[in-house]
Amino acid sequence: MGLAPQGVLAILSFLVRRVSLSLVTLFLLSIMVFLGGQVLPGNVGRAILGPFADQRAVDALNHTLGVDRPLLTQYWSWISNFVQGDMGTSYIFRSLVAPFVIDALGNSMKLAAVAFVLVVPIGILGGVVAALNLNRPLDRIISLGGLSVTVLPEFVTGIILILIFGVWLRWLPISAAWPRDAGFFTQLYYLILPSLPLFLVLFGYIARMARSGMIEALDSDYTRTAVLKGLPWRTVIWRHVLRNALLPTITVIATQTGYLIGGLVVIETLFRYQGIGSLIFTAARGKDFPMLESGILTIGIVYALATLVADFLYSVLNPRIRLGSDQ
Repeated sequence: MGLAPQGVLAILSFLVRRVSLSLVTLFLLSIMVFLGGQVLPGNVGRAILGPFADQRAVDALNHTLGVDRPLLTQYWSWISNFVQGDMGTSYIFRSLVAPFVIDALGNSMKLAAVAFVLVVPIGILGGVVAALNLNRPLDRIISLGGLSVTVLPEFVTGIILILIFGVWLRWLPISAAWPRDAGFFTQLYYLILPSLPLFLVLFGYIARMARSGMIEALDSDYTRTAVLKGLPWRTVIWRHVLRNALLPTITVIATQTGYLIGGLVVIETLFRYQGIGSLIFTAARGKDFPMLESGILTIGIVYALATLVADFLYSVLNPRIRLGSDQ
């Protein structure tokens, strides 16, 4: 079904507002990240040269790195270079930050992709099945099971899964560090176990939102109208219920993208995986401001892009926005 002109304008207006909000959010995030880095305990020069270095050498290194300049000058220098694609030079590694961030982001996105491929269809299916069996044993099993695994910390489920599948059954490697020059399927094999704790955390959220959306859609006027028209139940579910029921689920999936990309410090540490969460943690410990700030802001950009994609899908699927009737 094509879009009416007013529907196209409504979608464009909706997306322009979202893009503007994302830009403001990223600007505020950059300020918070920069100021947060400044309050970390310790001295940059001292962290690099060690505790026994001469104070004059420490002061000279701080001056060379520019960390003794006024904060406003440091912020403007960093953010103006960042928007031009220059993330600066790492204090720890003494080389450009961008390759480290890009490689680590790529690794995190691989892990996130495996987790997403597993949890999104299974989570939606679980929510749909629970809603179609409302207040029956299957609904209670899915709802309570999803809620139970959601509240467990990742390191707890990660350790349990390592013991079961890595130590006792020996089905999967306990480390995500695959061999050099490993192919696609080898990398996938090494990422299955680290993705399972993420699956357990996210399944409950996605299934619960899909269930809630399905229950609301099944009780709506348009569903009752479709049934009264004599449409087959499968057609009613597929064409009328699912399209509207999955709207809130799309938003939940997008909001979890930022977590999957940047909130994996525990998982990456537990499975010795070189992702962006691990990189940011290393940068924070070493007071490596360019690495720390660029890594976090990069995660913010990925999160903003994922949210914009979700907003676009929401605007296309939502008839009130698509038809330009109610914004």
